[in-house]
Amino acid sequence: MMAFQLEHLHTLVALVEEGTFEAAAQRLRLTASAVSQRIKAMEQAAGQVLIQRVNPVIPTAAGDIVLRHARQVQLLEGDVATELGAGLQPGGRTSLPLAVNADCLGTWFLDALAAVPAESGAVFDIYREDQEHTTSLLRSGTVMAAVTSTAEAVQGCSSARLGTMRYRAVASPRFVDAWLGGVAGTAGLGTAGLDTAGLGTAPMVNFDRRDDLQHRFLRGIGGRATDVPRHHIPTSADFARAVVLGLGWGLLPEQQCLTELGDGRLVELAPGHPIDVVLYWQRWNIASRLLDQVTDAVGRVAAASLHP
Repeated sequence: MMAFQLEHLHTLVALVEEGTFEAAAQRLRLTASAVSQRIKAMEQAAGQVLIQRVNPVIPTAAGDIVLRHARQVQLLEGDVATELGAGLQPGGRTSLPLAVNADCLGTWFLDALAAVPAESGAVFDIYREDQEHTTSLLRSGTVMAAVTSTAEAVQGCSSARLGTMRYRAVASPRFVDAWLGGVAGTAGLGTAGLDTAGLGTAPMVNFDRRDDLQHRFLRGIGGRATDVPRHHIPTSADFARAVVLGLGWGLLPEQQCLTELGDGRLVELAPGHPIDVVLYWQRWNIASRLLDQVTDAVGRVAAASLHP
């Protein structure tokens, strides 16, 4: 059975996180040549190339496997250090990489991280990714846990349902006046009064070029988007603000629109047709006190923030 030196495993994690040999060397207080020698030694032990020498570096398939092992070792080291009272010493904190989508990050997820006991000695390395793609980061070993819309557990992980994130199709009254027949100020357009053809040609707000939520809504009400203007606003808070300001219509989490619907700054386009996204928490199936604490906090805050 091959064995990797502990310092070499730490070097691999630092290299992948920092992206270059020079940055990893600075973090580890080594020379870039020393970092390179450690990686070459690991590759010789594995009998395979672990790192693609591009900028930033990319782990190979074999590198993903070893990276996952290296992170597991670091996690268990952190647990031991915390139990021995060393977790809060300078440089003694455990870095916990997690993947979460922008809407959860902008609404409830940070509350969950704040609920993790301070004595855990953790710092969080957040990867922002769409909930449909966070599992790829789990498979590669880049993160130890993720909020995902995938129920089936990634190999080596466990999966638990968190709840449902409910989105509502909304627009500003001014936008509705300009594009959807001038019915702003009503309690909502409703499906009978909704001009789906007009909505399919009206400007929409998308998070990024992979955002399919608005198109999913249109398909659900029998409409479709043609060649419409699309604003791409890649942050959750700014996406919501763009809709309130009337740049376009979009799907917002209830946490970001119920107040505005109540005070008239937004109009709901189809009150009976929200979009529900079921979310799951997938984590490495490894015994870890820190990962257990984070999982417990995420579960408790999600239960209070999401629909069952």
